[in-house]
Amino acid sequence: MELVALSHSSMSCHYPVARLQWRPLGSSSNSKQSKPPSSRKAGICCAGTNPPWNPRVSSQESKRLENLYQREGRRLLCLLEGLRNRAAPEAVSGKSDNYYAVSGDVGLASIPEKVDEVAKVLIPSLPDDSNGNPGSPVSSCFWEWRPKISVHYEKSGSQNVDTPAVLFLPGFGVGSFHFEKQLKDLGRDYRVWALDFVGQGKSLPSEDPAPVDKNGRHSQEGDVLWGFGEEPEPWARELVYSMDLWRDQVQHFVEQVIGEPVYLVGNSLGGFVSLYFAASCPHLVKGVTLLNATPFWGFLPNPVRSPRLSKFLPWAGTFPLPSNVRRLTELVWQKISDPNSIQEILKQVYADHSTKVDRVFSRIVEITQHPAAAASFASIMFAPRGELSFQEALSRCQLQGIPICLMYGREDPWVRPIWGLKVKRQLPEVPYYEISPAGHCPHDEVPEVINFLLRGWIKNLESQGSALLPLMEEPEYEQCEILKDLEYVKEGFQKSIRVQFMGSNFSLWRMIVSSLMLHIASLQTTSR
Repeated sequence: MELVALSHSSMSCHYPVARLQWRPLGSSSNSKQSKPPSSRKAGICCAGTNPPWNPRVSSQESKRLENLYQREGRRLLCLLEGLRNRAAPEAVSGKSDNYYAVSGDVGLASIPEKVDEVAKVLIPSLPDDSNGNPGSPVSSCFWEWRPKISVHYEKSGSQNVDTPAVLFLPGFGVGSFHFEKQLKDLGRDYRVWALDFVGQGKSLPSEDPAPVDKNGRHSQEGDVLWGFGEEPEPWARELVYSMDLWRDQVQHFVEQVIGEPVYLVGNSLGGFVSLYFAASCPHLVKGVTLLNATPFWGFLPNPVRSPRLSKFLPWAGTFPLPSNVRRLTELVWQKISDPNSIQEILKQVYADHSTKVDRVFSRIVEITQHPAAAASFASIMFAPRGELSFQEALSRCQLQGIPICLMYGREDPWVRPIWGLKVKRQLPEVPYYEISPAGHCPHDEVPEVINFLLRGWIKNLESQGSALLPLMEEPEYEQCEILKDLEYVKEGFQKSIRVQFMGSNFSLWRMIVSSLMLHIASLQTTSR
């Protein structure tokens, strides 16, 4: 079987629309095209289209629909995998885009007839030391939050008075250093901060939370891993590196250090924390940008939501580590802290392996060598869930009117774009930007694109909508799906990154088929 375009019809925003039908390979087909009328807008209706989120739908019905979507997704994924294997197996070997196809009579929006017809937009490059433009200077600072717990953060753009405050929150295993490209660039226009979560980066305790020496004397650094003793120090009795702790940390940091509401930008774990904090403290948040945000965190029940069940848990991430957890931690930590393992993880999360990650790699290795790192890792892994789930935090942000923007790297093997599309389905009014090629950390892999989109989104909010969203040319396009190639110069070479925007007139299935058609078009171009 092969997928062929039979005709074009009209859709919202007057984008070209293809109607698809399956036919046997080798059979002939005459394609007729007609110019879509410019005075008419038509919606699309196809079986299986996901309805917009509706708070009045019962939980049982929502679960039933969710199961239906998941089954359809697996079925459609099989269809796409079969199509790709037949279309051009040599061109897609070793890749997995995890997108779906649907058969039958469907509509597509924003599908160009040829790949080279996609509009191109030239965007600024990053500041570069070699051309005398080093960007905004970055300062490394510490904030004494609690006894024996100093929080590390980096800041830039302090001279930009009366400009928006932007706070970046990192993913698991990294720290503020992962946003260096944002601090140097966006620090020229805004006041910018990046934070290390407690238990990660340089926000590790300055003393052993549970010394091995029973007399309370602290073991010398390098002698033994911290947190492996028998009794906790007084300051560490209730310490556990959990979602609730990080939410409180961000709240106090915004109140005490920044001193005003902020725009939050969170990657992976940092995205979840950003959303959780915004839902809990909406008066301190002007907007939230999610960069491949993880939609779940923690395995154990939350003690506030499930107090009875929590009482039966043998351990919930506090110090010291139980003896059986110590042995497991030592074995696991030896493996994951190995530099070779760290290199392999970086290869997974970065779609473009030409991206320089030497500095990121060295900083991660440096963190793993701290004596508190192993026990901190165990505490994070065994910490309870947050009091709010990701979906509950989204709903609260929606009810409180907190602006949200979604930016997802398409080639992320961990938090696949389907998770971003699920957020988009729950909040159909928020802008969604899908970036390709880009993996789990688009802010470090394609910082030029992320910085360009962030500037445009903040400008749109600060102007109360008088400035258009990034990639928009007309106000009515905010309802549409738009595809553009963003081009910039990097290290003397021109680079092109494809970005697909989805506005409030959003259809998940149309997006799925749109992605399929773009992939097929790319294969055809490669074969030529």
